[in-house]
Amino acid sequence: MLDRIKADIQAALERDPAARSALEVVLCYPGLHAILAHRVAHWLWRHHLRLAARFLSQMSRLLTGIEIHPAARIGGGLFVDHGMGVVIGETTEIGDNATLYQGVTLGGTGKETGKRHPTLGNNVVVGVGASVLGSIKIGDNSLIGAGSVVLREVPPNSTAVGVPARLVREEGRRVRAISGGTEADPLEECVGRLTERLEALERRLAELEARGAAAGENPRD
Repeated sequence: MLDRIKADIQAALERDPAARSALEVVLCYPGLHAILAHRVAHWLWRHHLRLAARFLSQMSRLLTGIEIHPAARIGGGLFVDHGMGVVIGETTEIGDNATLYQGVTLGGTGKETGKRHPTLGNNVVVGVGASVLGSIKIGDNSLIGAGSVVLREVPPNSTAVGVPARLVREEGRRVRAISGGTEADPLEECVGRLTERLEALERRLAELEARGAAAGENPRD
């Protein structure tokens, strides 16, 4: 537990430019306070002191505005930035070095039993006001855009945005089709074609400039 607490403090220092010292983080960051309370509450939960665990989690919610069920499994290095309104459900699992911003919900759809909350991999970032719902997995190193509602799994190294969320990047490459379907976004396709055309023109201009420089001319004249 101590190693994870150290990682939580270090995460705030590394990911928040406003953090000036470890002491400031420990004293002034409600996200860290909520995580520390959860570490204790989770220990109580695992040792079958369920009422004490729930009571501690509710006191933490009252003081920080962040609700984390004591049964949720959270890896080291979690950074909850600002944090007001964050909700993390009972069967949620979060890997190492994740980042959650204010208003994030890791919840259920109300239609599932058992494992009904999401699993986040390592190095996942969930933007302001986003909701990740259901027993789905968000792969390592993925980004969920602000305000998104994620109802389907997101592969590793991907970016998902929108309501409902769709992939816009996967393995560093732009994705145009709606995730899980065949319908294309006309606006995104139009912007994509314009971007590709602009890139082609820029490459052509660079080639002309290189030839002009070799010939002692300026192709822009």
